[in-house]
Amino acid sequence: MRKISRRSLFVFVILFLSLIAAPAFTPAEAQKHFLWQARTDTATVYLLGSIHFMKKEAYPLSRVIEDAFDRSDTIAVEADINSIGKRTLERLRLAGIYQEDDSIARHLSPETYAYVTREAARIGFPAASLNRQKPWFLAMTLSSIELMRAGYNPHFGIDKYFLTRASGKKKIVELESLDYQIDLLAGLPDREQEDFLLFAIKDLRSLVEQIDTIITAWTAGDSEAIAGILEKSVADDSRLKAIYKKIMTDRNGNMTKKIASHLRSGGCVFVVVGAGHLVGELGIVELLRKEGFTVEQL
Repeated sequence: MRKISRRSLFVFVILFLSLIAAPAFTPAEAQKHFLWQARTDTATVYLLGSIHFMKKEAYPLSRVIEDAFDRSDTIAVEADINSIGKRTLERLRLAGIYQEDDSIARHLSPETYAYVTREAARIGFPAASLNRQKPWFLAMTLSSIELMRAGYNPHFGIDKYFLTRASGKKKIVELESLDYQIDLLAGLPDREQEDFLLFAIKDLRSLVEQIDTIITAWTAGDSEAIAGILEKSVADDSRLKAIYKKIMTDRNGNMTKKIASHLRSGGCVFVVVGAGHLVGELGIVELLRKEGFTVEQL
C-alpha cells in the first residue's frame, strides 16, 4: 500500500471508515467480504462494514452480502438516516453552526484559520459559509465536498441502500442515533475540534487518491490491513488517541453490548456499522469473541 501521512490518515480513516466511508469495488473478485457472521443456538447476526458514500457503479453488491440481508428479519444500523426529519436537521444546525455573534475564526488559531480559508476557497466553498460552521462540521463538509467532486454520493451508501430495501419489510433498529452522533462530535473541546479539522484538510487535495489504499483492503476483506491503518493513524500522537477513543473505541464497546443482546434474544439480524468499528483488538468482532460468541468472516 502507498505511504500515507499520519495526519491525513487519521481523519479520513475516522470519517470514511466510521462516518462516511466510500469504497467502490468489484464483488466477483473478492475472496472474502467485509462481512462476518456471529451465531448462537437461537440467533444469527451478520456484521457488514458500512460504506456510507459510494458510486452508483458499485452496485450490484456481492450475492453473499445480499443473501445475508435476505435471510435477516431485522436490520440494525448506527443511525437510521432515512428517518431524518425537521427536528434532527434543526438539532444539527444548532450543533454545527455558530450563532450570528460568533464565527469559526474565534475558535481557531490564526494559522489554522488562514490555512482552512485557502483550502476552502480552492474547492469553491464560500467564506461566509465557512465562518459560520463549527470546526467538526466544517471538517465533514469539506471532506464530503471533495468526495462528491470525485463522484461519490451518500445516496448510494450501503446503509441507505439497505435501509431503503428494509422499509416496510423488516424491523429497523438503531445501535446509536443521529442525536448521539451529533452530540459526540459537537461535544469535542475547541482544541480537539481544531485538530480534527486541521487533520481533515491537511491532504485534502489527495484525499480521493489516498482512499484507494483503504478501498483495496476493503475489497479484499482484509481486516488486518484496515486495522493496521487505524493503528498507524494514531501512533505516537496523544491528541489523535484522545479523539480516536471518543469517536471509535468507546462506541465499539457500546454497540457490542447491543449486538450481544440480539445474539442472546434470537432471530436473524443484519448489522451495518462503519468498517473501522469491526476490526482490531478493540473492534466489535473481537469484542464479541471475548464475550464467548463464535464469529467468522464470510
